[in-house]
Amino acid sequence: MYGFYRVASAINVTVVANPEKNAIEILKLLTQAYQEDVSVVVFPELTLTGYTASDLFLNQLLLRRQNDALASILIASKTISTISILGFVVMQDSFLYNCAVVIQHGKILGVIPKSYLPNKKEFYEKRQFVSGKNIENQHLQLFGEKIPFGVDLLFRVKDEILFGVEICEDLWAINPPSNQMASNGANLICNLSASNELIGKAEYREELVRTQSARCMSAYLYASSGVGESTTDTVFGGHALIGEYGSTLAQNERFSMHSHLITADIDFQRLNFLRMSESSYTDVERKAFRVIEIEKIVKIKELKRFINSFPFVPSIYQEKQHRCNEIINIQAHALIKRMRHANIKKAVIGISGGLDSTLALLSTYKAFELTSWKAKDIIAITMPGFGTTSRTKNNAVELCEALEVTLREVDITKLALAEFEAIGHEVDDHSVTYENVQARARTSILMNTANREGALVIGTGDLSEIALGWSTYNGDHMSMYALNAGIPKTLIQYVIAYFRSNEKIAHIIDDILATPISPELLPHKEDEIVQETESIVGPYELHDFFLYHFIKYGAEPKKILFLANHAFEKYKEEEIRKWLKKFIWRFFTQQFKRSCMPDGPKVGSISLSPRADWKMPSDADVTIWLEEL
Repeated sequence: MYGFYRVASAINVTVVANPEKNAIEILKLLTQAYQEDVSVVVFPELTLTGYTASDLFLNQLLLRRQNDALASILIASKTISTISILGFVVMQDSFLYNCAVVIQHGKILGVIPKSYLPNKKEFYEKRQFVSGKNIENQHLQLFGEKIPFGVDLLFRVKDEILFGVEICEDLWAINPPSNQMASNGANLICNLSASNELIGKAEYREELVRTQSARCMSAYLYASSGVGESTTDTVFGGHALIGEYGSTLAQNERFSMHSHLITADIDFQRLNFLRMSESSYTDVERKAFRVIEIEKIVKIKELKRFINSFPFVPSIYQEKQHRCNEIINIQAHALIKRMRHANIKKAVIGISGGLDSTLALLSTYKAFELTSWKAKDIIAITMPGFGTTSRTKNNAVELCEALEVTLREVDITKLALAEFEAIGHEVDDHSVTYENVQARARTSILMNTANREGALVIGTGDLSEIALGWSTYNGDHMSMYALNAGIPKTLIQYVIAYFRSNEKIAHIIDDILATPISPELLPHKEDEIVQETESIVGPYELHDFFLYHFIKYGAEPKKILFLANHAFEKYKEEEIRKWLKKFIWRFFTQQFKRSCMPDGPKVGSISLSPRADWKMPSDADVTIWLEEL
């Protein structure tokens, strides 16, 4: 399943100081997890006894009954290949340790003691337990077996999952043990916890799990004690959380009166590759850990995870508004710096009435607003050619007039015809030469106008076009500053929609968004666009999806196809495969354009600039990527 495994956080209704009853609930949840194809399930701290047993932990009968309950779980779970992690009290050399036991197929694979014991306010664990933070390279005897014991244990499943375990307060410490586990390769951290409920604590706890998963570049599995724990002095709500690299994938409703579990499908393959490409992970110091090898594990039969079909676009409306504002500010301030450095206060933009030139104009306008430069010093040039329709031209003109920038019109048809004659190209031959002559004529006009005016040519091409090489080399491929170079097409649409709040241009924005994407280089038919980009290269929503997964963590084509099939219901697999092949072929063959692309600001997590994120030979062979499809 391309590195996807299902994990679970289980919250059992606890009976304090009754291990047998707790074992029954544990087995129910463990069986449910196994039936739901869960690979790893974590339970709350001190699962078998309850966390709030207090001084009863010092009673021999409770410890003996706890051991009996664990033995019954081992016998009953021999056929269960789901790995379970339970809270357990261990007595070793006359010391009591608050521990986690890792179990599979009725066997204990390892025991991990808690490192940091809270001893403040309502918590007083040092009254019963001792810290195990210095225990390494040790074993203990349990049920006649020699079991690895210590904080230096990691558990590996093939080459995809490597998990470690920490317990409650360990996460809240200044230097959580999970930091060192992650630096030694752990991509899943499991936390057995007993975190009580206070006003506002649940939000902080969720934030803590989420940010630790980001810091460790891992998944984080968290289960906290729930209903049934003693309410003598405090209340436990049973908080279950699953985080993955800075995101909360799942969490439960607290204070449930029933035992339950939550699940999430984790992309461990993605996590492993992100560490290589997105951080200084390879530079961290490492220490010696004992690794317990696990041969077999439960695998999912069907993916039950939401795959975002628009990975560049925020899914929450309020977040969209914030993100759009942030993008405009990044673009505007990037342009301000470039223009001030060049001692220039004029800008030249080719305006077509399409998405890209619209955003470039709006962002440039924002930059001029911030600096109190004159809007009239933005020179917008519309350059109608053989394929220009009245719809796009009128939108371009109306937008410029509403913004009160300087608008000029230069018809390129005579220039193009003169070029055709000069090189001996037939005017009825609508080949790539026919198109590129027009594109280069427009760029020449922009560059020469900029020289004449002492201005900067603003590039309008976006990240999606750069990925596909959908530009004319030394035509619209070139500018003096590529303002949209870090923004993919799907995000550009949302950013432009952000400007609807300006009533003067709202109706223009709506029509621009509704206009088919086209370079308008082929002759129109009765003033209608005949050259639609997405019918030639494919839907941009698919290409942006492909780009994200290909660049972000180096996903193989077959995995991208797998994910796209889950993300897009409206496309059949063969159609996705067709456009994915097109994307891969164009991405490889068009690298030469990216190798000499102009400067432009990185806006999101992906850039294709050879000076920033992406360095690739222009003559790399695409064969093996296409063969996989």
